Amino acid sequence: MDRRRCKCKWCGMNMAAPTGAQTIICPRCQSVTQLQPARNNGFVNLPPATNNMSPGFPAFPLRPRRMSPNANNNFQPQQFNTMSPHMNNIRPPAVHGRKRAVLCGINYRGHPKSLKGSINDVLSMRYFLVQKLGFPNASVIVLTEDEKDPYRYPTKANIRSALRWLVHGCRPGDSLVFHYSGHGARVRDRDGDEIDGYDESLCPVDYETEGRILDDEINSTIVRPLPPGATLHGIIDTCFSGTFLDLPFVCRIINRAGYFKWDDHRISSFKGTRGGTAFSIGACADHQSSGDTTAFTGVPMGALTYSFIQTLEQETKLTYGRLIMHMHNKIQEAQKGLGLNGANETQEPQLSSSEPFDIHSKLVAI
Repeated sequence: MDRRRCKCKWCGMNMAAPTGAQTIICPRCQSVTQLQPARNNGFVNLPPATNNMSPGFPAFPLRPRRMSPNANNNFQPQQFNTMSPHMNNIRPPAVHGRKRAVLCGINYRGHPKSLKGSINDVLSMRYFLVQKLGFPNASVIVLTEDEKDPYRYPTKANIRSALRWLVHGCRPGDSLVFHYSGHGARVRDRDGDEIDGYDESLCPVDYETEGRILDDEINSTIVRPLPPGATLHGIIDTCFSGTFLDLPFVCRIINRAGYFKWDDHRISSFKGTRGGTAFSIGACADHQSSGDTTAFTGVPMGALTYSFIQTLEQETKLTYGRLIMHMHNKIQEAQKGLGLNGANETQEPQLSSSEPFDIHSKLVAI
């Protein structure tokens, strides 16, 4: 029997349908896909791929966030199953809440540079936020490859929708959290707002066809709308994450005694909020790679995510200065012990903010 190739419009699985068939049931998600009339020798035309970059800007090679010590540092794109680009609107939880979070973890299953700890990171963060910090379970959106709801699959469209939901209707007193664990990439800055000449970006599961999400967009979506009295914390467990939210001020710890200095990264465009306060805690500086490790629990976890949760659980009335320095010490211990997967260079957690402050007096409040 002649067959033609098609894709499930819900989960993106590649299938082979009999020529002339009008519908096909996906063996993975059991959804029914309407088939277009066959053409071009029985093959269905698929929309052209794009990397969302203007002509003349090649896609930058990605460095794997977690690598074996002898691995090539370039994360080379290859195809793997993705979701349909038609899923553009995430279904909001029944409860919005004054405390809410978007947690995104991507392992890139089936990819040569797949990760092991990203979904573990998200599950640990959800438990911590709900059980320890009082976030309503219904006000925490989780996007991973394990989610059964197709709107919770970490595609570019779904991540964008989740970020818009996070700040929708935000009011004074709201506490928002965005946690991302997955691959990060650096891309040449095209609008002249980066001191080092590079934008940072996250890689959705379908980034090869739909493109990455740049820090410029993340900033405009969840940072700039923050009203007075609202707070946002970004916990970013990926490579090149020092300025992942594109916040204007980056804290530089000068020595082990805790002396610090705020570097002003403003050049020409506004990167602040409407009056609220935004913090970003990145796994490493913009030029560094981050890693995961089994040294802490015996299962793969991002060093940043684990050290962040453990430090907050073990200390009350914790300042941002103590948080960053304790996380740095825990990550150093992991590097000296079992080590971080593929991390043969320094990984230093980074703090950035929408405004400078005394990191040794301001308490962490999430």
